Amino acid sequence: MVISPHNHSEPIHPKVIDTTDDYEAALVRVEELFNSKPGTLHGNELELLLFMVEAYEKKAFPIDPPHSNEATRFRMEQGGTK
Repeated sequence: MVISPHNHSEPIHPKVIDTTDDYEAALVRVEELFNSKPGTLHGNELELLLFMVEAYEKKAFPIDPPHSNEATRFRMEQGGTK
């Protein structure tokens, strides 16, 4: 989780997301920061949090690639072919 500084001159203090509690706290903070402008202190905090959330999700909730037959079938359905 990233601690939100009260003083704009304070640095952002990142913490690696490695537990479910950290993950849930990070999601709450992402929601709080969601409309922050890029390049601002809060915008930079949001960008860093999103990067860390994505890394945690890839590790905690891996998605296996589809089997080639499933991928082909899906693509054919998307294109309206049989």
